[in-house]
Amino acid sequence: MSVLAYTLVAIALLIIASLAFYAGKLLFQLKRQKDVQQKARQERVVRIMESVHTIAWAVEQQQCNLSEGAIRLVNLLDSVPVASPPNCQRDYPNLYNLFLAVRELPTHQQRKALPPQVRAQQDQKREEQEAKLESGILKEMVMIRSLSFS
Repeated sequence: MSVLAYTLVAIALLIIASLAFYAGKLLFQLKRQKDVQQKARQERVVRIMESVHTIAWAVEQQQCNLSEGAIRLVNLLDSVPVASPPNCQRDYPNLYNLFLAVRELPTHQQRKALPPQVRAQQDQKREEQEAKLESGILKEMVMIRSLSFS
């Protein structure tokens, strides 16, 4: 082989080694990025579940209105970033049915803007649903407080 051939082979090997090093560096950065994302996801799960357990406890202790608890819990449980989040409709049917009954009711400023008769009708509807579902919801709160994604 000539000097030119050896030179070309050496250059080719140098290019291949450089590309392999660069690919390895990119793979290492990708792994590190995935680890950071996984840690952030796990921390989010922990924060959400702390909120879920606190709200469930407050509902169980009657420190939180059943309707407010239903709205907050269903939305939080639906947002847990895990492979298979709880199915509220299947796992907590009483809570989910109350959520369906009250999720469209206006709150805050929209509620204050309603005529008193309309507010009273909505309150009556909400209270009837709460009374009907209360015992089942309280049982589901015990299940929710034991829920974990470790």
